[in-house]
Amino acid sequence: MDAEKTVHSVWNRDWMCEVSMGDFSMVIDEPTSVPNGTNLGPNPTAVLLGSVASCFTLAISWAARRHKVDLTELLVDATGTYDGPSFKTIRIEAAVGCPPDKLDDVLADAERLCYVTNTLRGGCEIVIEGSSI
Repeated sequence: MDAEKTVHSVWNRDWMCEVSMGDFSMVIDEPTSVPNGTNLGPNPTAVLLGSVASCFTLAISWAARRHKVDLTELLVDATGTYDGPSFKTIRIEAAVGCPPDKLDDVLADAERLCYVTNTLRGGCEIVIEGSSI
């Protein structure tokens, strides 16, 4: 795995931007309930929760394979509770199609492995740099 990962965002107009992530891109916008929002893509906090849910889903999948557990189904929800301009809590609920006696071990390994939740828990340093173009 590379030591760094960079994604690029280009502002389109109002509340919309397009984020490029390697071979993929995504439109980020605000809902129409926000003035000038056009709802052409998820908003940034939905993307954050999507990152949490998707990373934890893949971590559970990895952990199940490690424990030789065949998953029959896997559903993960991530719910953020706002506290001003940030989330106070993010709750992850996982419905895992595996034997009940294996669930705790699979979840513990997934929690240890999930890069996104580990980053959020660790409070990574944010460095902001700017230049005029």
